[in-house]
Amino acid sequence: MKILYIIPGFDEGGAEVHVLNLIREMSALGHEITLISSGGRLERELPESVNLLHMPAQSKNPLTVILCALRISRLSKKYNWDIIHAHSRVPAWISWLVSRLTGIKWLFTAHALYSLNYGIAPFNHSDGAICISEAVMNHLQGHLPANTAIIPNGIIPPKLRHKDFPHDGITKFLAVGRLTHLKGLDVALKALAELKGYDWTLDVLGEGHERRELEGLSRSLGIDGRVNFLGDKDRPEVEEYMAASSCLLFPSYSEGMGLVVLEALSIGLPVIASDLEALRGIAGGELVPAGDVGAWREAVREFIETGRASPLRSEGIITVHDMAAMTEEYYKKTAP
Repeated sequence: MKILYIIPGFDEGGAEVHVLNLIREMSALGHEITLISSGGRLERELPESVNLLHMPAQSKNPLTVILCALRISRLSKKYNWDIIHAHSRVPAWISWLVSRLTGIKWLFTAHALYSLNYGIAPFNHSDGAICISEAVMNHLQGHLPANTAIIPNGIIPPKLRHKDFPHDGITKFLAVGRLTHLKGLDVALKALAELKGYDWTLDVLGEGHERRELEGLSRSLGIDGRVNFLGDKDRPEVEEYMAASSCLLFPSYSEGMGLVVLEALSIGLPVIASDLEALRGIAGGELVPAGDVGAWREAVREFIETGRASPLRSEGIITVHDMAAMTEEYYKKTAP
């Protein structure tokens, strides 16, 4: 099968890592893959066989969307794609237009709890939809096609284990993700600032437009000497940090699922997580209210004193191989 993937950019992020893993697995299964994005650092991890095309697939400008669709439609004669798989909202608009111009079937994966506005108008016009969690599907009810399936994020089985590293002495907290408001890192920083009497550090892996603001917040809170903003890291490095840390902090306000939580659980790293619908299915008890600094302070304090983290279960986490197999079957159903 010849498959076209479209994603806004290809830098570090849950959706981008999802697409990278899916492309790797689909290539291994013998499919011919083309990827269109505005570019990014993850491109260097793609299989050499992938056809890589750069377009402004992140731009919400209607004219840019139309021009991308026209260019892709012309390229379809060269690549003869069987199906188009969009990731995120702008690629969905582009794919919808391409499909109308060429007749190629298209589907999309919903990675997040998108705002229910005109931006998701193409969703109902797709030939199929994949939601990464039941929470995402429930949120988008009424905006999805009949041919909708839940296929969870898959993880690469880790090579390292948390139990194989020493974890005595200082409590080493870890946060991984884009530095944006939705990730809630400011809440974790404020909570930690009220626990200066305890011996802890926080490593922050990731980039984003709020990095300077968050660095400034840590300085104003008087904890900049304990908080290390380390930027983006390759996946093997992220795994090393997870295995060597004491606990992952996941203070997000909203998530479709939270790939980093699944990765941490598979390694055996304790997690303190926000009370999100997407996580309740793997929770064996109460999670921490999102945005509640006081509740986060007490959850972090309890972990430092007792080692108790959020009651999240690792059972049921699937691998990227399983995810790709399920997606391949879905393709066959959508574009037989």
